[in-house]
Amino acid sequence: MPNLTLEEALKELSSAEDFLEFFSIKYDSSVVQVNRLHILQRFHDYLEQVSELPTDEMAGRAIYTQLLSQAYEDFVHSDALTEKVFPVFHQQQTPTIVAVPISTITKRKLNATPF
Repeated sequence: MPNLTLEEALKELSSAEDFLEFFSIKYDSSVVQVNRLHILQRFHDYLEQVSELPTDEMAGRAIYTQLLSQAYEDFVHSDALTEKVFPVFHQQQTPTIVAVPISTITKRKLNATPF
């Protein structure tokens, strides 16, 4: 991607590995394999917190690198369940109560054939 602007180059990236390699961030592939979507979503969340990205390519690249590195490190030292990046992890799990009607509980006679 030699002659592309930063914005154009970003459009060409598709995987977490592509992003990490583009920004020259060293990574453990086992961490990325398990957390790839979480890392990219956290990166996106961090970018949304930046009020205004600089127009200068080098400054912009530095911010992207720092935020992606931070997103990756979040999952090096933690896990998806703890970090709760996606809304599904914020849903409270209510215990399920199962009721079995007493009429369905019967004694089987000896020598009876199973259901």
